[in-house]
Amino acid sequence: MKSLLRLLPVFVLLSVAGCGRQSEGTGSTPGARSYTIAVIPKGTTHEFWKSIHAGAVKAERELNEKGVKTEIIWKGPLKEDDRDQQIQVVENFMSRRVSGIVLAPLDSQALVKPVENAIQAKVPVVIIDSDVKSDQYVSFVATDNYKGGRLAGERLGQLLAGKGNVILLRYAVGSASTEAREIGFLDALKSKYPEIKLISSDQRSGPTRETAYQASQNLLNRFGNEVDGIFCPCEPPTIAMTKALRDIGKAGGKVKMVGFDSGSQSVLDLKNGDVQGLVVQNPVLMGYLGVMTMVKHLQGEKVAKRIDTGVVLATPENMEQPEIKELLRPPIDKYLTE
Repeated sequence: MKSLLRLLPVFVLLSVAGCGRQSEGTGSTPGARSYTIAVIPKGTTHEFWKSIHAGAVKAERELNEKGVKTEIIWKGPLKEDDRDQQIQVVENFMSRRVSGIVLAPLDSQALVKPVENAIQAKVPVVIIDSDVKSDQYVSFVATDNYKGGRLAGERLGQLLAGKGNVILLRYAVGSASTEAREIGFLDALKSKYPEIKLISSDQRSGPTRETAYQASQNLLNRFGNEVDGIFCPCEPPTIAMTKALRDIGKAGGKVKMVGFDSGSQSVLDLKNGDVQGLVVQNPVLMGYLGVMTMVKHLQGEKVAKRIDTGVVLATPENMEQPEIKELLRPPIDKYLTE
């Protein structure tokens, strides 16, 4: 885990990790020593969110070891397209008057009102992973998703030597994180590889591997004989598209595949050569700093409005380097007993 933390600038870690003033009290009183923090992911199924959960639990343990009594409540929708359920979860925690909410909004617009209502009710909110169209939050702790998308575009352009036909399989409408990756990917191709032709960029995978696999099959049925490279901006479509390529005998580098996130199947696909690049986040650190930033705020300390948790490109050539390896195989079992 130490190598995970080294990926963030030292001054940010020192700033967030400090416990600050510790006076008696509970709830959201500044300087309180006892906190209940609701951590609300976009969904609870994919491995990415389990890593976020592990980071939140790591923060909870460290705070309690330092005498800052902290309880993490982890709750989110089952699927990443259930806006109504996530809104309901936020509203329920607001009504319960938890000390604070750490939220990964699954829709940048639909979650604006719940976030602003929580702030007005004196329940502070830290946003993680994906932005919301409001600045009424304590801090935004996330990957530079635009940069991640550019890394993907540059990798695919290099793999294709600057020429060929490319597919972008988008994720979901309203997902600010993946939309930023998609823009970064397209900008990289446009600026650095003008001879690459985008033959499809208007299809979306949906929130599950099943919907993503169907979308992948549909695209390959149409473009399978002419596509040279594909980018998928998150875990479900990356895994699904790679499987769809295998099913038609186009994996293993015949069609260059670049994806996003370190799901265990994607890591295996990277190792066996079916994926040629994975843009990898640091979700354990994201969950950890989301909670630490909230507690620091509750204790009356200043926090950064935005905290970048880092993003790297993993390839078959560098995937065994220690810091890359730990991002590809985060130690979630150390923190989650489920």
